Amino acid sequence: MLSSLLPLAALLSPALAILQPANATVYGPYGFVPPVYPSPNATGAGGWEDALAKAKNFVSQLTLEEKSGMTTGAPGPCVGNIIPIPRLGFPGLCLQDGPLAIRTVDYASVFQAGVTTAASFDRALMYERGLMMGAEFRGKGAHVALSPVAGPLGRGAYAGRNWEGFSPDPYLTGVAMEETISGLQNNGLQACAKHWVANEQETQRNPSYDANGNIIQEAISSNLDDRTMHELYMWPFANAIHAGVASIMCSYNRINGTYACENSKALNGYLKTELGFQGYVMSDWGGTHSGLPSVESGLDMDMPGGLGMYGMTFGAPSFFGGNLTNGVNNGSLELSRLDDMVIRIMTPYFFLGQDENYPPVDPSSADLNTFSPISSWLYDWQLNGTRSVDVRANHGEIIRKHAANSIVLLKNEKNALPLAAPKSIAVFGNDAGEITQGLLNQADFEYGNLVAGGGSGTGRLTRHVTPLDALKVQAEKDGALLQRWLNNTLIANSNISRLANPTEPEVCLVFLKTWAEEAADRVSLDLDWRGNDVVDSVASYCSNTVVITHSSGINNLPFANHPNVTAILAAHYSGEQAGNSIVDVLYGSVNPSGKLPYTIALENDDYNGLPITNVTDFTDPYAWNVDFDEKLEIDYRYFDAKNMSVLYEFGFGLSYTTFEVSDLAISSLSPNTTAVTATAPVQPTVPGGNPALWESLYSVTVRLTNTGSIPGATVPQLYITLPSSAPAGTPPKQLRGFEKVFLNAGGHSKVTFQLMRRDLSYWDTTAQDWVIPSGEFGVSVGFSSRDLKLTGSFTVL
Repeated sequence: MLSSLLPLAALLSPALAILQPANATVYGPYGFVPPVYPSPNATGAGGWEDALAKAKNFVSQLTLEEKSGMTTGAPGPCVGNIIPIPRLGFPGLCLQDGPLAIRTVDYASVFQAGVTTAASFDRALMYERGLMMGAEFRGKGAHVALSPVAGPLGRGAYAGRNWEGFSPDPYLTGVAMEETISGLQNNGLQACAKHWVANEQETQRNPSYDANGNIIQEAISSNLDDRTMHELYMWPFANAIHAGVASIMCSYNRINGTYACENSKALNGYLKTELGFQGYVMSDWGGTHSGLPSVESGLDMDMPGGLGMYGMTFGAPSFFGGNLTNGVNNGSLELSRLDDMVIRIMTPYFFLGQDENYPPVDPSSADLNTFSPISSWLYDWQLNGTRSVDVRANHGEIIRKHAANSIVLLKNEKNALPLAAPKSIAVFGNDAGEITQGLLNQADFEYGNLVAGGGSGTGRLTRHVTPLDALKVQAEKDGALLQRWLNNTLIANSNISRLANPTEPEVCLVFLKTWAEEAADRVSLDLDWRGNDVVDSVASYCSNTVVITHSSGINNLPFANHPNVTAILAAHYSGEQAGNSIVDVLYGSVNPSGKLPYTIALENDDYNGLPITNVTDFTDPYAWNVDFDEKLEIDYRYFDAKNMSVLYEFGFGLSYTTFEVSDLAISSLSPNTTAVTATAPVQPTVPGGNPALWESLYSVTVRLTNTGSIPGATVPQLYITLPSSAPAGTPPKQLRGFEKVFLNAGGHSKVTFQLMRRDLSYWDTTAQDWVIPSGEFGVSVGFSSRDLKLTGSFTVL
């Protein structure tokens, strides 16, 4: 069924064209966003006081023109560049993509994607991935990693960049953001959390221009209420700021009519005041649409510094740069605001020690940077560092381990897995083998294992183990016959019995993929290249068909109940060691422990949060609007609220062993339970907001036991149900705890979840504060959002 939350949307074909309702409110730039001025100055709160003092001293030595230049990108060797100031020993700033690899360099690793990492439900893994990636960015001389991603959060299944982020659950994404940022920045590297905020579709993410470069249609406006903003889309960014993130990238979209990068409520209000953000706000590339209005609204850095689509028209007047110099000179811009912009940029630079012994930019970046090639440079960049530094170290081994521990086993019947050294194996599907058109994947690459999606979030492979590579090694070890057919059209159109030789293989392994990319939303949830037809063809012949998907996220799986499809594994985008990691799981050297970070519905049209892909009135430049009418009901919250059956629920994932939880216990951590108030005591704001929101109030413990015969890991999950006094629209349950735990056969462990004040609160739009509701809280612990084994309750107020 089509979501009742979009009753007026015209579903012209399955999510191919969602027509904006004809009577929808069109949000223009005036009257829908409360103004918040002036932009707050940085205070150094959160332990940045010494770095702030250094930044202020640095700024005091700058000329006005240098200050303006510090806020304005320039073409250069990196994806984003701030030019050096040699007289002060400042080497400039190098900003590099992206969330799973440092993209425009050589000799770097391609890690598993954000969605893959989320499927691990493993805090330590999230941190270690960030730590290893951060070492590679630093080793190549990048000062800022444009990573990680919490926007898109994953409002809808079709969003083209969901795979760059983690999960539509804000708690899971928040944990992943905090762990990733801690790992990245422990290298002395700056992280940049993006894309702030409500950036939930790619269609019309940027304005449309006419042949003369004039805007004829503004970017999509994400229209949402204050509670939804706080409880869903702001939530993981609060974790990022709490972790001390250096910078935040504002998004392309408009928010309630006003562009995100000139939205004073979003930047001055939410970020710098409520959340106490001490770093700097940079624009997405070309996301700046004004000069002084953006500056006054809280934007600190214009990237990449040019004009036009993606800001790539360099050499012309800039929204920042000389425009800010003129503004100070003519009195329209306060010098104190410009000073604070530069202070915010330099404070994390000093805090992370980038002023001492930081590696220079690897010149290979300039060779591979097609965004601002050498011919576009306006500054004479001196690249004196070592060329082609190999920063990969032993990261391939870690990527292999991480990806294997993130694979989700969705189905396993007839003891199909783990494989017991079969002697006859048949491999099918165009995802199994080598990429045939180069090592930077593109949408039209029919052949080759898919390790990442497209756009700025992708990675450039320098080594790659495909599934077929790893299977060849295993087959040789076992003395097995390994047949393979990699042409999906051939497979789908053939009688498989006439291909396989000599008899039905012991196992048929089907490798399929799904592409997704920046700047385009998905048009289907089906597997690419006739993937469903491939499965039907193979399963009609092979009674032991195992399907493996390397996908951006949610897939339609019409073969899930096929009797000959004995196992299904969702490997997502596994990175450069995809082949080794999947073979580790298939053969049982790694017991699968991944969990779905989203819900797979029974039918394609069961999903809500669909993107708007067409409008009715192209004469109105502000016509593109998407109303978040579903409010808090996205992913499992929606399916729970509507009491809908699903194919595979959020948090689901099988193992080769079995587990049980018992002995639920709930205890207050407050020495005086009557002292807990509905709202947090007023305290000075720190990065992340009121520090009391981050204080643990309750502890929940369970006993976890491996009741099977082999070692393995699983993820106990804790869900909270708010009391009935919470406002209407509160989800039936919300994830508020998880832990990845490894146990030997027969082993057991005590698992502890701590509940912070923010975990037990809702956002009160009248009080403009987080409020703990009165009444009884429900606690449920289990192995998925719908496999809840233990329940309990407690009352706070």
